Amino acid sequence: MTALCAQESIYNLLPRVEEKPVKLPRYISTFRPSVKHEIEESRAPWKTMGPAKIEVPSPKNFLQKHSKEPKLLQRKQDEGRKRMLTIPPVPHVTDHPLMGIQSKKNFMNTNAANVIMGVAKKPQPICVDRRQGDKYLLETSGLVPKYINKKDYGLTPTYVIKRNEEVKKAQEEYDAYVKETLRQKAMKRLSDEERESLLQGLKKNWEEVHHEFQGLSVEIDTLPKKIHKQRLETQMKQLEHDINTIEKHKIIYIANKHENA
Repeated sequence: MTALCAQESIYNLLPRVEEKPVKLPRYISTFRPSVKHEIEESRAPWKTMGPAKIEVPSPKNFLQKHSKEPKLLQRKQDEGRKRMLTIPPVPHVTDHPLMGIQSKKNFMNTNAANVIMGVAKKPQPICVDRRQGDKYLLETSGLVPKYINKKDYGLTPTYVIKRNEEVKKAQEEYDAYVKETLRQKAMKRLSDEERESLLQGLKKNWEEVHHEFQGLSVEIDTLPKKIHKQRLETQMKQLEHDINTIEKHKIIYIANKHENA
């Protein structure tokens, strides 16, 4: 029913003219001729698929046996001639060797005389350590006291003596330089006795300050007591620092007041 109603509409009584869509002209770039010209110039028939035409190998140039093996250089004729000149020629059939040449030397007597007059060869000392008869040279076995019989055994080597002398000389030069520097800077080195007496004096002072610190009252509620406690703590810390410094360094230099004066 709906289809019939649609066909019987009054709008469908008059025939309609079919309107064809207007087709727009195709777009063509203005640079098309130049681009086409450039492509044609750079194009080649073997650019991607290989050469257009390949020469077919001739049937006569087939692979032969031993053709790929390395070939030796041909010998020159001059080298062959020189070699022929160095080699003696082959004797002719008519040539006869020299006959009748004999030596009057008695080889038996000569050998016997060489053996009698020669010095007998001393056998090398060997060492056998197994019952199967395994043997080796005694000199290289370590059983012969070879090194203790040397003249320089137990002596200091020459290079060690030379090096010790160089070290000693360098130390003397350094000590002389230090003394000269200290003399110029008016410095004096404390002796061991002075250092020990100074150390004992510092320890004694620390004991006195520590004894005074132990005698402080338990309750410190006033400002003078606080100041007195801080002063004692500062003195103890300074004395401890001085004692550690002197114990750590055995050589101490001080300013020479007499020379400065």
